[in-house]
Amino acid sequence: MSERRVQTQNFKVVLLGEGCVGKTSLVLRYVDNKFQEKHQTTLQASFVNKTLTVCGERVKLSIWDTAGQEKFHALGPIYYRDSNGAVLVYDVTDPDSLSKVKKWVKELRSILGNSVCLAVVGNKIDLLPSDKSLSSNSLISEAQTYSLSIENAVHYCTSAKFDKGIHEMFLDLTKRMLEHCQKQQQQQTNRSYQNAGTSNRTLRIADDNENIDLSSDSNKCNC
Repeated sequence: MSERRVQTQNFKVVLLGEGCVGKTSLVLRYVDNKFQEKHQTTLQASFVNKTLTVCGERVKLSIWDTAGQEKFHALGPIYYRDSNGAVLVYDVTDPDSLSKVKKWVKELRSILGNSVCLAVVGNKIDLLPSDKSLSSNSLISEAQTYSLSIENAVHYCTSAKFDKGIHEMFLDLTKRMLEHCQKQQQQQTNRSYQNAGTSNRTLRIADDNENIDLSSDSNKCNC
């Protein structure tokens, strides 16, 4: 017997955020397990693929890394169109970068609606004092509260430098995208059953009408 071909689920994920928050570093660490100390500016956008198996499902992620400079902001919709997930990155030492994330969320919602799965990511936690917990950081607390107020969004903390939280973040985001996709498929199946049921009832009514004996006295029109 030939082996059953495993179907691959394809998801598009876009990274958004201010320049220098570490978007490229997150992708490089996740895909190639590398970290570059020297900052390299992303021009417009680039993408990489990552294949993984989640809950028995084979998943291919197309991860788009976008430029954070203001002059490239207008190009955003070109890159995040048709995205299943979005990773919105801020620097845990830069309050302004979180403000930019909130603007990106509004823009995403206005174009993609609530169906896109969001990951709000506080990066560079390695720059925080080691003797304090992450929960004591006011910017992280603000980001966590903000994430709870958004539908289909989860907050994460990461360090690209020390490889903390990145794989867990992408794995959880992939699981959420799978769950959302399966929910949509189930809803579509239910609608198909409902439409089929309506069609069958219509056919039965038509059949009943065709079976009426117009020759009987009870069905004659006394004009």
